[in-house]
Amino acid sequence: MQEDYKYIKEQKIVEKTEIEKEMELIRSIIKTREELKSNNKNFEYAKEELIDYYTYQIKANQAKLDYLIKLAKLKGIEVDMINNKKYTFLEEEVG
Repeated sequence: MQEDYKYIKEQKIVEKTEIEKEMELIRSIIKTREELKSNNKNFEYAKEELIDYYTYQIKANQAKLDYLIKLAKLKGIEVDMINNKKYTFLEEEVG
């Protein structure tokens, strides 16, 4: 007996507004910067096997940060603007 399978059409995901996309990009840059700072600090105290781990993390986060900043510049977002927003976004995430 062969069953008839019905395919359900997926609903379109609601697009984010341009402002929401920019805010998300800024949050990503701030988060990546904080992770990079943390990795650099941890690298200073790393022993043996963890040295390679933190080296990889630093390289990965630096590449990610470079990419995100490049995207921000293409969208006309200035780095100074991101620095000013840093504390506002971090407070929103905590609260």
